[in-house]
Amino acid sequence: MDHIDLHSHLAHCNSIRIISGCWMVFEREGYIGHQYFLKRGDYPDYQHWMGFNDSIRSCRIIPKHRGSFRLRLYEKEDLSGQTKEFTNDCPHIFEEFKYHDIPSCNVLDGHWIFYEQPNYRGRQYYLKPGEYRRFTDWGALTPRISSLKSIQDFY
Repeated sequence: MDHIDLHSHLAHCNSIRIISGCWMVFEREGYIGHQYFLKRGDYPDYQHWMGFNDSIRSCRIIPKHRGSFRLRLYEKEDLSGQTKEFTNDCPHIFEEFKYHDIPSCNVLDGHWIFYEQPNYRGRQYYLKPGEYRRFTDWGALTPRISSLKSIQDFY
C-alpha cells in the first residue's frame, strides 16, 4: 500500500524487508527527495539500497505491467526537438541518443527507472506512463540521465 507520510510510523529506517512486489521508497514525505527502487529481498541497512541516509518518509508500490515497454526521450523541454524511442534497457543513453541531458520524455508503456549515471548507478527516478515535460516532473534536480531500465525484469 502506498504511504504518503511514514513519519508517524517511524523516525528512522535502519533495515527493510520486501516480501513481495517492487517498491519505490522516498527520502521525504509526499514522494519527493531521493528515490530508491527496491525489489523482493532483505536490505539490512540503508547502504544496501544505495541510500544517502536512514530517512524514509514515503513509499509507493510499483504495479505489475504485462505488455510492451516503450518510452521516448527528447532533446528539449516540452517534448520537443530530436527524439529517440526505447523499448529495452539502456546502460549508456549517450551512446544511443548522443545527449548527456534529457529534459523531457514520454513513457508510452510500462514502468521505468532512470539513473543519473551509466550502468544503472547513481540517483534513481521512477517513471510511470505519462508525459514528463520537464525533468523536474520526475523529481530530478538536473536533466542528467545516463541509463534507464524497465521494471519488467524484477518480478
